[in-house]
Amino acid sequence: MVIKVFTASIVGSSQIKKKQQDVLGFLEANSIAFEQLDVAMNDGNRQWMRSNVPGECCPKSGIPLPPQIFNEDQYCGDYDGFFDAKENEAVPYFLCLAAAEKAEEEVVQNGKVTAETSEILQKNEEEEAEDVTAEEEAEDATTAEEDKADGKEEEEEQE
Repeated sequence: MVIKVFTASIVGSSQIKKKQQDVLGFLEANSIAFEQLDVAMNDGNRQWMRSNVPGECCPKSGIPLPPQIFNEDQYCGDYDGFFDAKENEAVPYFLCLAAAEKAEEEVVQNGKVTAETSEILQKNEEEEAEDVTAEEEAEDATTAEEDKADGKEEEEEQE
């Protein structure tokens, strides 16, 4: 799961800039993987952010301002929600990171898998499998290159 933080590289408000820096700094300091997406320089990012912030979470102006935070496609919230979660030491829940951990704990404690925990665990397994597959492909490519290099060295030695 990757946290997506929609920010604006060009802002007229120092307050928005400080909020963006607070979110990004916290994620970096806590080694939480994230992707920063600029809405000022990329119209696709701006459109995606605006269309995926739930209507009830938009300000009165109707246009959500950065930073806006998502876990993949799931909306987490804006800076105010992030700040409240940080103050209450509930950032993993705010970022929807705690759901996977909680599901695994429930299985261990209860010895049974509910439909909800099963879905969460399956999603985690798929993401881990994708990561392993990517790593294996990278290792295979490296091994193939090394084999080619070894083959050339053997040919040169035989000559």
